[in-house]
This record gives sequence, structure tokens and C-alpha cells, in this order.
Amino acid sequence: MASWTAAALRRGFRHGLFVTGIVCLLGTAAPTLATAQQFPAFRQALAESVSSSEAISAFYRAHDYEPLWTGPDHAPRREALINALSRAADHGLPEARYDLPGLIAAFEAVESERDRGQLEAKVTKVFLQFARDLHSGVIDPRQVDRGIVRVLPRPDPKELLTDFAQAPAAAFIRNLAPSAPEYARLFRAREDLVRVIAEGGWGPRVPEVRFSPGTSGDGVIALRNRLIAMGYLERSASASYDAALQAAVMAFQTHHGIEADGIAGPATIRALNVPPEERLKSVIVAMERERWLNIPRGDRHIWVNLTDFHSRIIDNDQITFETKSIIGAQASDRQTPEFSDRMTYLEINPDWTLPRSILARSYWGALASGGARHLEVVDASGRVVPRAAIDFSRYTPANFPFNVRQPPGPSNALGEVKFMFPNPYAIYLHDTPERHLFNTVVRTHSSGCVRLNDPREFAYELLSRQSDDPRGLYHSVLNTRQQTRVYLDDPVPIHLVYRTAFTDASGALNFRADIYGRDARIFDALLRAGAVANGLRM
Repeated sequence: MASWTAAALRRGFRHGLFVTGIVCLLGTAAPTLATAQQFPAFRQALAESVSSSEAISAFYRAHDYEPLWTGPDHAPRREALINALSRAADHGLPEARYDLPGLIAAFEAVESERDRGQLEAKVTKVFLQFARDLHSGVIDPRQVDRGIVRVLPRPDPKELLTDFAQAPAAAFIRNLAPSAPEYARLFRAREDLVRVIAEGGWGPRVPEVRFSPGTSGDGVIALRNRLIAMGYLERSASASYDAALQAAVMAFQTHHGIEADGIAGPATIRALNVPPEERLKSVIVAMERERWLNIPRGDRHIWVNLTDFHSRIIDNDQITFETKSIIGAQASDRQTPEFSDRMTYLEINPDWTLPRSILARSYWGALASGGARHLEVVDASGRVVPRAAIDFSRYTPANFPFNVRQPPGPSNALGEVKFMFPNPYAIYLHDTPERHLFNTVVRTHSSGCVRLNDPREFAYELLSRQSDDPRGLYHSVLNTRQQTRVYLDDPVPIHLVYRTAFTDASGALNFRADIYGRDARIFDALLRAGAVANGLRM
């Protein structure tokens, strides 16, 4: 903020004590709307300055070019905005984008009604930019990573200004930020990490050797001190790997997606040695992601955190059910996308129609040479086409005029049930016969869809809202061995998200690996946008 202090700026806005003509324009002698009619220069300058934005122009036309910021009664609005802009970095927003010193300079420079009209337009544009960033994100993720296909909840500028004009200014601006409890928790986590960094971090790195219960020495002391500094262990003088230290290691492992065996092996030590500056970056990226999802999530909703390899059913902010998940492989053409939708039905005893990409990558050669006999070729009406009737040499996977499907059955790639939220990306949740893959730690094995470890229990929970006997309902359909859709009486919102920093049900901060590299790309985009966090350049 250069030489300006927030307190001085607030005093200036509140009292109109600027050294040029601003006193007579914004003080008690400032013109009212009625007298402003005698000063067409204000209206003309305002109209000219907002002409490039139809939304802003429409707002001011609808209000007969009445000022929103520069009238004698607008000090609370000005003060609310100045307070918010002075704290933009606390949200991980690029404060330079709003140029608070330049805005103050513009107030000081007002000497005429034309200047005031131009200032009115400038303040409105700054407000709208800040409101847009705080409400739904600094960047457009679709321009950063093609796997993030989320539609942002951008506020309509005219509606935003109309609502703001009728509301208490400070509360309105405060409520622009996401209302989800997770955003507030991440905000506090960011503050804590900024404090840790200012105090010098979490201390010396832990030696990269394996520590297990019963060992002792300088390395164990370094491990102990690091865990104390991070809040996992009470202060202790013990130099041995005792039960308390083992419990602290297990808690740390749980919060970092590492098998909680209580042994500080290479993966645990690497995670322990990540500096707070890197963790802060993850938290600020997570805050940006929360802004992208600033929408009602549903009292009941499904939350699939790709980096955590789990799918959960959430009821009124409480986890009702959770299960391990398998997500898309790390190859760029197999990664699971991020978006929100509504789950509308279950398909029990599903067939599997192969996407063209999978057909080309994994099955075309075998199909064309007479193999892959578990697959059927079907026409547009679903009728099976004899393979002998097809000259495969005339086709490629791209122009093949038929679909290829695997009928329902115990070996079907989708298992016995899939959970549908029809979308342009052909992504859904489903069962799988490859049960052994759930025993892996990094579960990136699918072609994009999400596989569930406990699909039956997941189905029971979904159906529990519309049946007194959800298990009986499910199995009565399953036992027919016929492909059958069971529609949900109340479609359930589903959110496929990617959070490398998040809080759990107890409020504890968790971290996961950036498996697709998406957070790194978001970080770079925030860097280019000028995001700043308490002097730590993002």
C-alpha cells in the first residue's frame, strides 16, 4: 500500500479530509441527487466512463445516474470497501489488481463534477473486480487445465450492484466470500501458516532415515521436535521413539494420506520436511478452489475428492458414508475431470458401452482380429451385429459405425452397479471386478470414471431416503440379472473436486499429493495474476 496506511485511508474516506476539492464534493455540502441535475458534467462523465460495460451502464441508467460511492451519505460504503481491499491478501487475492493507493489518489485528485463522475465509475469497477474475485475466483480454471471443466458461479454485475445499493455495505462485502465452513477453516489455516513462517518455520529438517518404535538418538529428537512444532505432540524431553511419539506419527500420517503404521519411513519423512511455505501455497490454492465452488452444495450431496481417493455422502455437513475410490490414471487423456452435477439414477446389472478412446487404445486390435469375445458389436437400435458380417479393414475406431459393448455379468468392467449423473464427459461412479486395486495407496488406475470399493453400501445409503428396505430393493433388482435403472426420487448433487489441502470432520488440516499437477498450474496462474499472501509471493 506504499506510504498509505489503512487507518489513514479510512479516516480520509470517513471525514473527507483530502487536500483538493474533495471536501466540498463529498462533505456535508456535497450536492444531492436533485442538485446534481444542475451539474450534467457528473452524469456525462459517469455515462462515458461506464459505456464499455453494458451491465454497469444499465445499473446507472436504471438509477438515473445517482452516485453509489461519491455522495455525502456514502462514507459507510467507502469505508467498507477500503477495509475489504486493504485485507485482500488475507484471502490470497492479488491486491495490486485493485490498486488501492491509486484509488485513494483518484479521490484526492477530484476538483470538478466531471472528475467526480469519472471517480464514481472507477470505484464501481474496482468493487466489481474485487467482488468477482472474492466470490468466485481470481482465475478461470478452464484456461489453466483442461481437466477442470467447472462452470464458475460468476455474479451478474448489474444484479450485484443493485443488491449492494440496498444492503448494509460491510455485511454485503463480507458475505461475498464463500459461506461454506471449509472456506473459513482454510482461512484460519492460512493465518496459522503465515504466523509459523514469520516465526521461522517448524525447525530443522528431520534426517531422511527410517525411525520406528524403540529407536533413539539425535534423529528421533529432531523428529520429536518437528512434530511438537507442528502441533502433533505435547512438549517432551524424551529422546526415544516411545508410544506418544508413535501416536503423533500416526496422526501425522493420517492427515497426509500415508498408511498410518506409526513408522516414520521415507514417505513420512518427506512429508514432514515439506516447508510451511509450500503448505501455504496449497492452502491458498484450496481457497481459490473453494471460490470456484461458491454454490449451494445440497443438504445431502456426494463429495469425491480425487486426491484423497475417497467418495463420501454428506448429510448436513456430516459424513454419512465413505468408501475408497479409484480415479483416472495420471496420463493426460485418462485423468478424471472436476465438475459438479446431479446424480439421478442407479443402473443395476449395467452393460458397458466402450468409449471410442478406450476402444482405440485397448480393444480395437483384438476386436478386429476376432478376439475379445466377451464384447458385442451392436447397431444404433441395440441389436447385436455378427462380427462375420463386418469388414473391419474398412474401418478405424473413429469411423466404426457400431457400438461395442460388454453385456451385464460378473466380469463386466462396471461390476454390478453404476451411479449416473449424465454429463458431456461420460464420467460416472461404478463398481469394478478389479478389487485388488483398492489395496494400493495411489489409486490412479481407471480411464477417467470413479470406481467404488463399497458400491452396494453406497447404493443402500442412497436408496435409504426412498425405501424402508433399501437392501431388499437393491437385491430384488440385482437378482433379475436384467439391466435396470432405479431413479432417485430426489436427485443428489455430486461434486468431483481436487483438494490437496482440506480439513476433515474434526477440523484438522490435511494435505495430499498433487497427483495430476493441477495445483501447480493453478499456482502459476495465481502467480501471473499477482496473488500475494503477507509478503509471500504466490
